[in-house]
Amino acid sequence: MDTANWSSKKMGKFTLRFRPYTLEMKHVFTVASFSRTTTPVVLTELEYEGTIGYGEASMPPYLGESQDSVSSFLNKLDLSAFDSPFETEEIIQYIDQLDQKNTAAKAAIDIALHDLIGKLLRQPFYKIWGLNPSLIPPTSFTIGIDTEEVIRQKVAEAGQFKILKVKLGLETDKMIIDTIRSVTDVPLCADVNQGWRNKEEALDMTHWLSERNVLFLEQPMPKEQIDDMAWLTERSPIPTIADEGCQRYKDVRALQGVYSGINIKLMKCTGMREAKKMAELARALDMKVMLGCMTETSCAITAAAQLAPLVDWADLDGALLIGNDIFDGMHVRDGNCYLPERPGIGIQRVQ
Repeated sequence: MDTANWSSKKMGKFTLRFRPYTLEMKHVFTVASFSRTTTPVVLTELEYEGTIGYGEASMPPYLGESQDSVSSFLNKLDLSAFDSPFETEEIIQYIDQLDQKNTAAKAAIDIALHDLIGKLLRQPFYKIWGLNPSLIPPTSFTIGIDTEEVIRQKVAEAGQFKILKVKLGLETDKMIIDTIRSVTDVPLCADVNQGWRNKEEALDMTHWLSERNVLFLEQPMPKEQIDDMAWLTERSPIPTIADEGCQRYKDVRALQGVYSGINIKLMKCTGMREAKKMAELARALDMKVMLGCMTETSCAITAAAQLAPLVDWADLDGALLIGNDIFDGMHVRDGNCYLPERPGIGIQRVQ
């Protein structure tokens, strides 16, 4: 990795370095509300007594963060009051109170901190948490909204995957499903990205999708339509999962009965520590748990995968959608996720 464009700040026993980086999509990525070919990220390094932890903030436009806002947040950070990364709870509480939002920026530090701690303990983080990586569910692979020809091409490229995630939410929904079903019978999950507005029409679609082996439905209606979502969840033949409707730990309990489960993403919830707490709370509430991602390098993807043994469904394909990943981390073979036997979050720089 080049050393240009890095910002660096000394904070007592810690040194923080960060720089912007742009992820290039292999295909135009289209969902119900927008299309894009790139995703801005900020890469971080947190050093303590010669050991470096890596982190990442990924910022799709709808999150409201940017490389400038992340850099501004990181410039405000001062860890000089802390003597050790093992003061983890206090450090993360301090980071969280710096600003009400900036969840991706907070996640970049949280991930780097966990990577650093694991390296100091010389253990992968899933072992520190006592989790069994053989329990990680197969990851889905995302098929964005597109033409019939391109959808067939994307499905062909995704031949190794045991489950496909399909983006819906426009008038082309049935065409997309029918096109995929013309070339494969693998199970599907559908992500509507708040694209449906009418609860009766949404219910009709859940039955239609269920008949075509769609396993669950992610964020079918706008997050503000709470009563409509609860009505739909009660009647739907397939589970409903909150994505945009569930950001952080404080949101989870109120969603019991509104959705069947939640989709946890590190960039929404400030990182690994809160993500694990969210998964445990959802389980206690008898809700389903999905672990998702943004478009990210293998840094953030492998960090999320450390807690993947806790979940029902994994959607950890973000690094597979880009052409300029600069880390080696979690590998996907035959649709299954394999964590590296390395300390921390388990990544290595390859550029």
